[in-house]
Amino acid sequence: MRVDLFDFDLPPERIALRPASPRDSARMLVVRPEGFEDRGVADLPAMLRAGDMLVFNDTRVIPAQLEGTRGEARIGATLHKREGPRDWRAFVRNAKRVRAGDRIDFGAGVTALAGDKGEDGSILLRFEGDEPVELLLERAGRMPLPPYIAGKREADARDAIDYQTMFAREKGAVAAPTAALHFTPVLMNALEAAGIGHATLTLHVGAGTFLPVKAEDTDAHRMHSEWGRIDAATADRLNAVRAEGGRVIAVGTTALRLLESAAGEDGLIRPFEGDTAIFITPGYRFRAIDGLVTNFHLPRSTLFMLVGALMGRETMQAAYAHAIAEGYRFYSYGDASLLLPER
Repeated sequence: MRVDLFDFDLPPERIALRPASPRDSARMLVVRPEGFEDRGVADLPAMLRAGDMLVFNDTRVIPAQLEGTRGEARIGATLHKREGPRDWRAFVRNAKRVRAGDRIDFGAGVTALAGDKGEDGSILLRFEGDEPVELLLERAGRMPLPPYIAGKREADARDAIDYQTMFAREKGAVAAPTAALHFTPVLMNALEAAGIGHATLTLHVGAGTFLPVKAEDTDAHRMHSEWGRIDAATADRLNAVRAEGGRVIAVGTTALRLLESAAGEDGLIRPFEGDTAIFITPGYRFRAIDGLVTNFHLPRSTLFMLVGALMGRETMQAAYAHAIAEGYRFYSYGDASLLLPER
């Protein structure tokens, strides 16, 4: 499909630079085939049914933004995807000043050797020393805010808390699964009281999630890959929910992408561990999920294509136009939407 079919105009003031406080006070646009409904995240228990299951991504964001030097050149690096115990792919600012074998000094005693360049423009970084890379990043790194926020303000101490979900446990993401940022213990208790369960899986979100689609047609776009895992017990629970008439509602596009990667043509979710580069566009037949909680996404992005595949492109264009007109806040720290397709 033509990528320009997924374009829309977003006023810059609609981009949220801080999350709602408390988190579950954010607004929520409910989108069904028959129309839209303006609600709040706190209304979610009333919008779902007893027996439904929410699925969260329990990945934890690491301090993946680094600033360093190679000689006199200033180098910025955003880690993208782990490739070994000490090896990370990174998108590098001022990459033309970096060659294979160069040592980059990130300060605080943290150095890395540059390796080969990937097809996506990333550079392989091998961190030196014996300390676990996680400890090195805690010393030298900072929270990797999305470019549409980082371009307007610096990351600060608040972001170390604001940019982690309450489910964050498995270290490895360089971007948050932001739909889950809206959830609080109070909201989870209300969902449980309404008979709505929850499960977790792990998908380490990469910086590739923010890469623009440069191709003119979706067939020419190469999707980034990310590592994820669903264990057998979780797969069995989700299959049982659907067998008993409940719905599996993914919280975030990352959870959705992993669930769909783990599902067979028969709709059954199976244990999964490895990379996925699934690219969902209109015409895709969803197998594993019955709904989605997600934030509002960038124009011409793979994520806007995904929600267009779930609800219909014209429906989502209309929903986003409604959200813009009604003052909803967009992107990572913005408001939420609940997408319930007809099943």
